[in-house]
Amino acid sequence: MVKKRVLVKFSGEALAGKNGYGIDTQILHFISQEIKLLIDNGIEVAVVIGGGNIIRGVSAAADGVIKRTSGDYMGMLATCINGIALQEAFEHAGLEARLLSAIDMQEIGESFIVRRAKRHLEKGRVVVFAGGTGNPYFTTDTAGTLRASEIEAECIIKATKVDGVYDKDPNRFDDAIKLPTLTYDDALADDIKVMDDTSIALAKDNNLPIIVCNMFEKGNLLAIVEGNRELCSVVSE
Repeated sequence: MVKKRVLVKFSGEALAGKNGYGIDTQILHFISQEIKLLIDNGIEVAVVIGGGNIIRGVSAAADGVIKRTSGDYMGMLATCINGIALQEAFEHAGLEARLLSAIDMQEIGESFIVRRAKRHLEKGRVVVFAGGTGNPYFTTDTAGTLRASEIEAECIIKATKVDGVYDKDPNRFDDAIKLPTLTYDDALADDIKVMDDTSIALAKDNNLPIIVCNMFEKGNLLAIVEGNRELCSVVSE
């Protein structure tokens, strides 16, 4: 079954490319083309972006000079920078896009209101959610699950550098085994890293499937949304 409305979660690090920091415009171009494929095929798309390519709240507060709450707000601001970049990339690709921030920034984007977000989606616009949840101590993974639940998305797609969930790091272990399907409880196990526990628990409470896939394979997102399960892992009941 074709998913009508999906939310795609990108990490901030993904935007950095090989540099490991900042924003690689070639990555922006690639992402915008992948999202355009979805829009052109009638899929309503929302995006949540992290900020780790600029700053991570936990890291900023690691030595105690910066308080954790302030560090997290710095991270939220980083997601807004990335959100602006994504909005520009989507518009450059010929799409209509709207940036909705959990932190009020009238000159930058619209304030997040769930009805406003749904209306933009119904009009075929890509909605970029920035500012995380607007609260410290919550990751952008949790923001992704929260926003997906609020807009009643059929699933949340976590776009990563690997084609699914493995029993151990496939980049370090040749004998790593891919897990095509998992329950939410499986995903909460200590040795399985899908998303943080809060986001998985929230997905479980809302019966929201989590799809983990490789964002760097051209056409992957559309194929997965159209039902190809060989290219990903699915976390559900």
